[in-house]
Amino acid sequence: MSFYTSLSGLKGAQTDLSVVANNVANVSSIAFKKSKAMFGDIFASSGGGMSAGNGVRLIDLKQQFTQGTLETTDKTLDLAVTGEGFFTVKGAGATGRTTYTRAGAFAIDKDRYVIDTTGSRLQVLPDADQDGRADNTAAGSLTDLLIPTVDPNDATNQLSAVSISETGLVAATFADGSVLNLGVIAMASFPAQDELQQMGDAHWIATGSSGAAVYGEGNGGLFGAVRSGTLERSNVDITEELVALISAQRNFQANAKAIETQSTMSQAIINMRS
Repeated sequence: MSFYTSLSGLKGAQTDLSVVANNVANVSSIAFKKSKAMFGDIFASSGGGMSAGNGVRLIDLKQQFTQGTLETTDKTLDLAVTGEGFFTVKGAGATGRTTYTRAGAFAIDKDRYVIDTTGSRLQVLPDADQDGRADNTAAGSLTDLLIPTVDPNDATNQLSAVSISETGLVAATFADGSVLNLGVIAMASFPAQDELQQMGDAHWIATGSSGAAVYGEGNGGLFGAVRSGTLERSNVDITEELVALISAQRNFQANAKAIETQSTMSQAIINMRS
């Protein structure tokens, strides 16, 4: 039985190594959130009396949604979130999937939509009253952020600049000095964000365990403030990960040694009987 107990320890240490290695590999990834392997012991009930444990098992891989370091870029469409909250993005087309991210390296595509590094379009809430506040925060009110090249009311009035406030208000300024609010960036919050499902590229989707997304403006409540001209870096602490890497390596070696010792003992018993 000790062979299988130590074997479970080897598998656990290997999983721990894989998680730490993935964290280290993504130390430079924008808005990457590190993970931590959670383990539990395996105990077989014998119906009474004393019983030894049967090893270890992986319980869960927990994501660590702590704040990453902020880096100034001075590019208006480079956005970061300070505090809780996620940007809401949606794949192009009617069947595009809605995902959530803190990787705010946005750009404008050929159709003038604001997209992220995966090509998904940034979602905004309507500001029909042009008062800088979202008029509707329901999921059905989300629309793609479109940056015009000219004033919709005057084709000769060209776009001069775009600004984004801490609340996520996107405003277009035109050559004559007039300002048009294009919407408020849809910030998303979840009852249990640790239960979001990873999709890669620092994107997540809602699950039954995370609860449905709640949308709102930035810089209020559970919706973090939007920082224009800034990117959030990975929250991986390389020193901490290297210590964890050494610990996982030692665990692997100890379990391997336990298997070697059990093998030696078994061979000695076989030799005694022969």
